[in-house]
Amino acid sequence: LNVEQQVERPQLQIRPKREMLAKYGIPLPEFSRFIEVALGFKFLSVADQTYHWGLLDREIYLAVWIVTFSLLGLYLLGKIKFAHDSDTPYLGVGRLALAIVTFSFVVYLIPGMWGAPLKGLSGYLPPLHTQDFVIGKEAQAPSGTEARMLLTVEGQKPKHSDFLHLPHGLEGFFDLKEAEAYAAKVGKPLFIDFTGHGCVNCREMEARVWADPQVLDILRNDYVIVALYSDDKKVLPESDWVTTDAGKVLKSLGKINSYYALKTYGVNAQPYYVLQGRNGKQLVPPRGYDLNIDNFVGFLKSGVEAYNAQK
Repeated sequence: LNVEQQVERPQLQIRPKREMLAKYGIPLPEFSRFIEVALGFKFLSVADQTYHWGLLDREIYLAVWIVTFSLLGLYLLGKIKFAHDSDTPYLGVGRLALAIVTFSFVVYLIPGMWGAPLKGLSGYLPPLHTQDFVIGKEAQAPSGTEARMLLTVEGQKPKHSDFLHLPHGLEGFFDLKEAEAYAAKVGKPLFIDFTGHGCVNCREMEARVWADPQVLDILRNDYVIVALYSDDKKVLPESDWVTTDAGKVLKSLGKINSYYALKTYGVNAQPYYVLQGRNGKQLVPPRGYDLNIDNFVGFLKSGVEAYNAQK
C-alpha cells in the first residue's frame, strides 16, 4: 500500500506559439519569463502552506502577481526592453490587445489586496484566512453565542486548529476522533472533507459552492465539520503515529489522513466529501468535485434526512 503519492498534480507546461508572438514583436523567452515567475509563486505557495512556513500570505502573493503582470503589460507596450530586444517602431494591434488583457487582469487582482474573494482564481491563491486585512471581516463575524470558540468534548481547543483553518468563518475539527466524539455529543451528522493545501479543485469548491448562503447555513447549523488534509507535512507526536498493514510507520498528518482515505474509501484524490452518521455509518454515497450548488445542497440535505432516519 503506497501512500506517498497523495495528491495528483498535473505538470503545467507553457508553450506559447513562437511564430504568433514574433508576429507581434514579442520575444518568446522574455514573455515566458514573466509567466513563469508568476506561476512559480503558486508552487512556492503550496510548499509554504504544507510546511507552515508563513512566508507567503495572500496579500504578498497578490502583490507579487500585480507587480509581475504590470511589468509584463509595460513590456508589451514597449516601455521596458531587454538586452536582445529589437526596436519596435510602432505598436501592433495584437500586442496592444495583449497589453489590454494583461492590465485588465491586474485591475481584477487589485481588490484582492483588501479581501475580495477573486473566485475566478480561487484555486490558485493562498486561502483568505492568511490575509491580515479583509474589509468587512469584523462585521461578518458571528455575534453572541455563535462567536464562542468551538471546543472538544474534553473542553480543549481542537487539534491542529493553531495552524489549520476552515473557510468562510466555519468552525470544525481537523482530527477525526475528536470530530466523531463531538458529533455524537451534539447529535449531528459528520461532514468529512478530504482536502489538501495544493488542491485547486478544493479551493474552487470552497469559493464557488461552500460560499453559497444556503450551503453555509446547512454546514454551520446541521453538521459537524472535519477537514482532513492529505498533503500536510506536520509531524505528529509519536502517540499519533500510524503503522500501515505493510509495517510502514506514518508520522505526518497528511500521510496519516491519506492512508485513512485510501484504506477506508479507496480514494486518493481531493476533494472528497463523506457524510457520516452514528457509529461511523456512511449516510449517503460520497461526492467529489462538482460546482453545481443545487446538487451539493441536495447532497447535504439527504445526509441530514438519512441521519434523522437512524433515530
